[in-house]
Amino acid sequence: MTAILDAPVDTAIPQPGDIARRWLAGFGAALERGDVRGAAGHFLIDGWWRDLLSFTWDLHTTHGRADIESRLADSVPVHEPRHLVLSPAHPAEAVADPEGDWIQAFFTFETTLARSRGFVRLRRDGDGEWRAWTLISAMEEIKGHEEKKGYRRVQGTNHGAHRGKINWLDRRTAKGEFETEQPAVVIVGAGQGGLALAARLGQLGVDTLLVERNDRIGDSWRKRYHSLVLHDPVWYDHLPYLNFPDHWPVFTPKDKLANWFEFYAEAMELNVWTGTEFTGGSYDDATGEWTVTVARDDGSTRTLHPRHVVLATGMSGVPNIPRIAGADTFEGTIEHSSWFVGGREMQGKKALVVGCCNSGHDIAQELNEQGADVTILQRSSTYVMSSKHGIPGLFGGVYEEGGPAVQDADLIFASLPYPLLAGIHAGATEAIAEKDAEMLDGLRKAGFKVDFGEDGSGLFMKYLRRGGGYYIDVGASELIASGEVTVKQGTEIDHFTPDGVVFADGTEMPVDVVVLATGYKNMRESARKFLGDAVADRCQDVWGLDDEGELRTVWRRSGHPGFWFMAGNLHQSRHYSKYLAFQIKAQEEGLQPIR
Repeated sequence: MTAILDAPVDTAIPQPGDIARRWLAGFGAALERGDVRGAAGHFLIDGWWRDLLSFTWDLHTTHGRADIESRLADSVPVHEPRHLVLSPAHPAEAVADPEGDWIQAFFTFETTLARSRGFVRLRRDGDGEWRAWTLISAMEEIKGHEEKKGYRRVQGTNHGAHRGKINWLDRRTAKGEFETEQPAVVIVGAGQGGLALAARLGQLGVDTLLVERNDRIGDSWRKRYHSLVLHDPVWYDHLPYLNFPDHWPVFTPKDKLANWFEFYAEAMELNVWTGTEFTGGSYDDATGEWTVTVARDDGSTRTLHPRHVVLATGMSGVPNIPRIAGADTFEGTIEHSSWFVGGREMQGKKALVVGCCNSGHDIAQELNEQGADVTILQRSSTYVMSSKHGIPGLFGGVYEEGGPAVQDADLIFASLPYPLLAGIHAGATEAIAEKDAEMLDGLRKAGFKVDFGEDGSGLFMKYLRRGGGYYIDVGASELIASGEVTVKQGTEIDHFTPDGVVFADGTEMPVDVVVLATGYKNMRESARKFLGDAVADRCQDVWGLDDEGELRTVWRRSGHPGFWFMAGNLHQSRHYSKYLAFQIKAQEEGLQPIR
C-alpha cells in the first residue's frame, strides 16, 4: 500500500466534495435522529472509528461495523451529535492508491457539551457505495468554557484611573506564588509534557502549578549528553499555540530546545517553581482533594491542596539500572545514560555502551568522536532506519515544509488507528529498508542484529508498543559498519572485575567506563516513587497498547481519581495535552464524573 500520509491525489474521481458531502449528510441525519444502525451502515464492514473524547469522554478505537453500532448506541443518546458540516477551509480530496482509491475530508460537528472536528476517509464497498474506511472524531472546545483567544482574548488592562491599581507584573508574581489561593492542578515536571499541559489548562482558566526539581526550565534536556540533537523534524515538534519560527533548524539541538522551553513558559505565563522537589502526598477520597508537599530552593516547604496531580516526568523517569555483581569493585566509571553528560576527557579510554536504541547509539558516537575506544553491547536486535530516508518516508505529506497547518496535520496523523497503522507502516518500512540497504548490509556484516519489528511495522509501532527498540541513524551506523565502534552481540554483563567486565558467554573485556543505556522503568513506578504504593497500586501500567489499540493510561484516567500521567515526545505532548486538559476542565466544571 502507498504510504497513507504521502499518497498522490487522484484526479480520476469526479467531484470528491459532492461525494463527501452526500456521505456526511446521510451519516449526520442518521445520528441526529438516533438511528445508530443507519449511522453504522455508513462504515465499511471492517471500518475504523477513533474517538478522542467527543462521544466517549475517553480515547477509544472501534473496529468493525457491528462494534461501531454498539458504541454509537451507548454514546449517541448521551452526546446527541448534530450539525455535521464539511469544513469550508479544507476541500475534500481524492487520493490514489493501488489497493483502492479513497476520498478524504475534514468536517465539524457539535454535541451537547462540545464542538468537535472530524476527518474521514471514504472507500467504495463491493457494491460501489462510498463508506467510511477510517473516521476520527475529536473534541475541539467545551461549550461555555472556550479558550480566551481571538475575539475572546483578555484586555490585558483596565483603562482609566483606578486607585490602588495593580499592574500586570505584580498580578503575575502573586498568581505564580499562589499566596492567597490553591492551584487546582499540580504538575510534577516541566519538560515538554508538563509545559504543554500547563499551557492548555491555563487557556481553559484552570489554575495550574508546575514544580520542577531542576534549577532552570529546560534542564531535563540541557543536562543530557553534549551532542544530543532531536531525531524528529521541526514540523513534528511544535508546542501548543507557539510554533517554532520559520528559520528554526530541521533538527533541534538540545540546548536550543531547552532555551525555547524557558521562553515558552514565560510567553504562556506558566506558573513554574524551579529548584523544587515534590516530596510526597496523599489523597482524600471523601473530599476529592490531595495534600501534597514540596520543598523549594529557598529551604521552605509548602503544603498544597490541589484536586488533580499530574505526573509529567515522562517515560524517562526512573532509570532501569540492572544489578550486576561486582559493580562495587569496579575501579572505572559506571553511568546510566540519563546521567551521561558528554564524552570529554575520554581520549584513549576503553568504553562499553550497554544498549542499542537512540541514546546508546548517540552516546557511542559521541565517545568515539572524543577519542575513546568504544564497544556497543547489543543484547537483542534493533530496528534501524536512516534519518535521510526514514523521516521523509514516515512524515511525508503531513509533517514537512509546506505541509498542512499543525492542527490539521495532527488530526490527519491521529486518524489512523494504531492497529491499522501497523499494516500501513509495514509497507513504508519495507520501502525505507530498500533505500537503506547498503547501511543495513554493513551493520549485519559487522555483527549487528537488525529487525523490522514484530510484524515488520518498523519504528512507530516499536515506539508505541515498547517505548524503544529502534535507532534513527545520524552517524553511528557508519561507525559500526566500518569497525570504528565494535559490536558485542547477544549476551549480557555477568559481573564486573576491578578493571573490566566478564560477559555471560565467558569472554572478558577491560574497560574504563560503562554507560548503561538500559532505558527506564514503567511510569507507574515513578508514581510509586513520588506517592507510594497506595497510589501506584490503584493505577494501571502506562504505555503499550490495550485491547483496542490505544495507549494504556497515559492522557487518560489512571485508575486513581484526580491522578493523571502525561508523557510522550513533543508531538504527542502538543496534541494529547489538549484531551487531558479537557478531561480535567470537565471534572472541574462538573461535566464529567471524577470516578
